[in-house]
Amino acid sequence: MTQTTITDPAALKAALRAQTLARRAALPPDARGRAAEAVAVSGAELVSRLRPRRVSVFVAIRGEIETAPLMARLHAMGVSLCLPVIARREAPLVFRAWAPGEPLETRRFGLLEPGEAAEEVEPDLLFAPLAAFDARGFRLGYGGGFYDRTLEKLRAARPTTAVGLAFAAQEVERVPTDAYDQRLDGLLTERGYAAPI
Repeated sequence: MTQTTITDPAALKAALRAQTLARRAALPPDARGRAAEAVAVSGAELVSRLRPRRVSVFVAIRGEIETAPLMARLHAMGVSLCLPVIARREAPLVFRAWAPGEPLETRRFGLLEPGEAAEEVEPDLLFAPLAAFDARGFRLGYGGGFYDRTLEKLRAARPTTAVGLAFAAQEVERVPTDAYDQRLDGLLTERGYAAPI
């Protein structure tokens, strides 16, 4: 039996995404709960150190690391929060102000987003979801390119910090990259915060 090597970049990304999402899905509930609390503590420490004006988090879906503890901790610290919103395909995300307890609407891809009445804002620190990441600071998203377009736009205007938020099990040796891929400034998992190497 011959072993097939995948050389097409899109197919390689798809295979890697499937592998890491399967590992993420296999994590037991107790490990997930401990991880969420650990990133809440480490994430709050990071925000205290960086002192951003506004922080974007995301509402976890489909097995992503739970972000509610982090958002609650940041809100209690008085941090201004916002959530990403998909305005349209192949465009940068927009961000709307939000605080825990405020209403959310179920939108495209099953995402929970603030409604159009919420103020549109721009964060200077983003916690980004991902399917996989490597120690160099590159993330593999879900294939839509939203965060790459968004970071390119925000970073062209002013300094913007992006931190990948995931389980340690989602780390891979090397994420395949293209010219448009935006590098993260750090990674936050249940093992703590790490700057790219």
